[in-house]
Amino acid sequence: MADETTSTQSTEHHHAPASRPASAGPGGPRPPRPAGGPGGGRKFFRRKKVCKFCTEKIDAISYRDVRLLQGFVAERGKIVPRRLTGVCTRHQRRLSLAIKQSRNIALLAFATRY
Repeated sequence: MADETTSTQSTEHHHAPASRPASAGPGGPRPPRPAGGPGGGRKFFRRKKVCKFCTEKIDAISYRDVRLLQGFVAERGKIVPRRLTGVCTRHQRRLSLAIKQSRNIALLAFATRY
């Protein structure tokens, strides 16, 4: 009789991890996602961002053009990253240099006042 109780207890322990759903594990398959998102309807489509300087064929980004540079500086004074603005790598580097030069000669503020 003691052998029977130990054998039933050992089988219970082996079956406990199998009761978890397959999606709970880190490597398990994910359940299918709804097509329209949480609210239903159309899928969200993000347009590919195009570099403003490439389309307008602007080669030189001047540190004196404060109006242009302010569009690429956030409200707090940070330079906006290219993933948000859509500017290509080449122009983003030139843009950040122009912003830094403009800050050094006090055409642009380093940070906003509180």
